[in-house]
Amino acid sequence: MSKHTATRESEVSLAELRGDCARMAPHWTTPKKTVVTPVKPSLIHGVTVPPASARLVDTMPEYGE
Repeated sequence: MSKHTATRESEVSLAELRGDCARMAPHWTTPKKTVVTPVKPSLIHGVTVPPASARLVDTMPEYGE
């Protein structure tokens, strides 16, 4: 058993936690969404899939057929 014990943090109510989050929200930024253009399959080269992964995906009903 460890001789080191962590001190208990004070209990925070849900209201206090929500208030803290609301105050921090303006500090958090989200990246702007970028439009991703699909790549033609004929341009994709050099992609290798390990046999075990290929077998796993092959057994999934959504992808195996």
